[in-house]
Amino acid sequence: MAGSRGVRRVARWGLRHGVMRRMVRRQVRAGELGARLMTDPEVVANPYPFYEELRSRGRLVDTGMFHATVDHEACTQVLRSTDFGVGGRMPENLPGVVRAALAIGGSWALGPAQPPSMLASDPPDHTRYRKLVTRAFSAKKVAALRSRTEEIATELLDAMAAKGDRADLVKDYAALLPATVIAEMLGAPVSMREQFLEWGEGAALSLDAGLSYADFRRSERDIDALHAWMLDHFERIRREPGEDILSALVTAHDEGGTLTEDELSSIAMLLLAAGFETTVNLVGSGAALLLDHPDQLTLLHAEPERWPVAIDEMLRFESPVQRTGRVAERDTEVAGVPVKRGTFVITHLGGANRDPAIFPDPHRFDVTREESHRHLAFSQGIHFCLGASLARMEGEVALRALVDRFPDMRGAGAPVRRRTKLLRGYESVPVELHRASVPA
Repeated sequence: MAGSRGVRRVARWGLRHGVMRRMVRRQVRAGELGARLMTDPEVVANPYPFYEELRSRGRLVDTGMFHATVDHEACTQVLRSTDFGVGGRMPENLPGVVRAALAIGGSWALGPAQPPSMLASDPPDHTRYRKLVTRAFSAKKVAALRSRTEEIATELLDAMAAKGDRADLVKDYAALLPATVIAEMLGAPVSMREQFLEWGEGAALSLDAGLSYADFRRSERDIDALHAWMLDHFERIRREPGEDILSALVTAHDEGGTLTEDELSSIAMLLLAAGFETTVNLVGSGAALLLDHPDQLTLLHAEPERWPVAIDEMLRFESPVQRTGRVAERDTEVAGVPVKRGTFVITHLGGANRDPAIFPDPHRFDVTREESHRHLAFSQGIHFCLGASLARMEGEVALRALVDRFPDMRGAGAPVRRRTKLLRGYESVPVELHRASVPA
């Protein structure tokens, strides 16, 4: 039995990542820029010069394997257009030999990269899912969460200060704050937040193309563990329902028949993981940027009303999500370039957010930038990030509280980037706090 499970896992890895991994490696050896942007460690570490190389080739570039763009207008067009969708990129939706091979590989883990995840679903399913959860992230709900988020920030900063003068801003703060907020929003136990972060890290790996077998196995293991926990949690909710969004989703499944069990679990897991992923990267990258640009931090101390703009500038300058893909559902045109049905288009959000046509002097970090709000860090169109307002609020609360509490904080070693390629952020940002004062 164990052997057959292993064979099925290898088959799934081959379908999802193995074939792609071999193709991309071949393209990288040939020097193909599109493939290098996806996997080359040098490029992933600092993609911005390579985005500019792609920009110099045109607004929409055929890289051989797919089309790619770093043009702000072209990205916006693709992301908003009904000519493009996300579902067609999944092996489950492809014809012929791939569908036959799925029978050998068995069922996929309910990860964020395949249906019924909202990230990988098109209307009408996507419309149905999103309608069920939108109200939980309304401007009114997010505003009501601000004071609680400030309390959580204070508690975490107190704990960080109590450890001594050195800290890791990601592990001790940036990760824990949004994990606590989303756990409370979903009615999940806060005591599980470290475990949620670990499972979320594994799930995040599944968003990258061409995973190694070891990473794929870790990703499936963590997604399956989160799924199993979520099913048990649904039973607890049925016994003691609350006012949270998960209770509403369980009711929609049990009474309205609006959701299947897989849909219910997929939505719940995505809300949990996505509820901290973007903010962890935003806070970690934002803190690192302020440490590297003390003049901008000085400006924010002097003019705190600039913080909302500063958060957008951080999202623009170091986009937590670097790219997203779409498939043309019919023959169409993008930026004057014909695009045939079935063509896969990668929109490099990190590159579009440094488009000089929109952002003058785009490689300069400037918390006073007037056009920073035009960034595409949260995507566009029907897949615009559901938690964008929540992430902005958490980012502002977290970073303001951090620099107000430790105004002379400084770096204590080189930050360490996360291994993920699509998601950009830090695994570790070591600092010396040099706290000026400790609350009475």
